[in-house]
Amino acid sequence: MIQDFTNKKIMITGITGSWGNELTKQLLDLGVQTIVGYSRNEFAQFTMAKKFNNDERLKFVIGDVRDLDQLNRAMKDIDIVIHLAALKQIPVCEIYPYETIKTNILGVENVIKAANTNNVQKVINVSSDKATYPLNIYGMSKAIGEKLIVDANKKSSTQFVCVRGGNVLGSNGSVVPVFIDSILEKNQVNITDTKMTRFFLSLPEAIQLLLVASNTSIPGGIFVMKMPSCFILDLAQVLIKEYSCAEAEVKINEIGIRAGEKIHEVLINPYEAANTYKYGDNYYVISPTDIGLEKIDIKEYSSYNEHLLNHDEIKQLLIKGGFLKESTCE
Repeated sequence: MIQDFTNKKIMITGITGSWGNELTKQLLDLGVQTIVGYSRNEFAQFTMAKKFNNDERLKFVIGDVRDLDQLNRAMKDIDIVIHLAALKQIPVCEIYPYETIKTNILGVENVIKAANTNNVQKVINVSSDKATYPLNIYGMSKAIGEKLIVDANKKSSTQFVCVRGGNVLGSNGSVVPVFIDSILEKNQVNITDTKMTRFFLSLPEAIQLLLVASNTSIPGGIFVMKMPSCFILDLAQVLIKEYSCAEAEVKINEIGIRAGEKIHEVLINPYEAANTYKYGDNYYVISPTDIGLEKIDIKEYSSYNEHLLNHDEIKQLLIKGGFLKESTCE
C-alpha cells in the first residue's frame, strides 16, 4: 500500500519535529530521491542534518508557511508535499489565537496556493482528532485546514488529502515523556480529569498512515488509523509502577480540565461516519464521494469505546513505543 519513492522529490514542512524526523528516516530507507525540509529553526535543521550524517538527499530551506513567496521558491520541482508545520500546544494556542490562525489556517492556504503554482502531484495535510467536535482554537484551526484541503481538490490537478491522528507516543510535548519526567523529578503526576480518555499510536505507526495516504488516489479523503485508547489515569498508573518501582511514593493530582480540553476525543463523528469507508485492515477513509469500498458500521469513533486498554495492554503499548523495557523494575 506504500508507493515507490525512488524517483520522488518530497517537501516536508515542519520537518525538524518528531514526526518530521521519523518520516525522514523512513523515506530515506525507502530510497527517496530528494527531501526538502522546510522550517524556521536553523539550529534544529543543523542538528537534524548531523543526525542523518549529512545525507546528500536531505536538503533544508529556512522558511515559514506564513510566507507564500518563500514556499513557492522551496516547492519548485517538488512531487509530493507533506504538511506537518503547525502550532499545536493547546494552552499556547488558546493564549495566542491569531498566531494559531496565521500558521494553522493561512499556512494551509499558502501550501495549497504554492502547490497549485508549482503543479505538485500530491499534498498530504496532517490533521488531528482535535479537529472533530473542536472545542479549542487548535482544533478549530485544524478543522478549517481540513475543509480547505478537501475543497482544494475541486479546482486543481493536484491531489489533496488529510490524515487525522491521535496522540503520538513520544512526540514533542506529548503526555508520556511529561509524565515520566514528573515521576522521576517530582514524585507526582498531574492529571486534569480521571475520566479522561485518549487515542494513542506509536510514531512509526503515525508515519505509516502518512505513507499509506501518499499512495491513495482518493482526492479529498481524510485518512484515519484504527488505534487503541485508554484512560489517562490508567496510563499514569502504569508509568508510575514501571518508573517509580514503589507505586505509593508517587502522588496523582487531579488538577481540573484546562481551557479547550475535552474529556474524550472523537476521530470520526456521526455525520462523517455515513461517508466513511474501510481502507485495508488498519485504516478508514472519510470521502466526500462514493469510492466503492465497504462502509463502516459504527455511529462514531470515540476514544471512549467498547475496549479501553487495560494495564497490561498499556504496558505492551509503551514497550512497543520504546518507553519501557520488558521489565523496568526488578
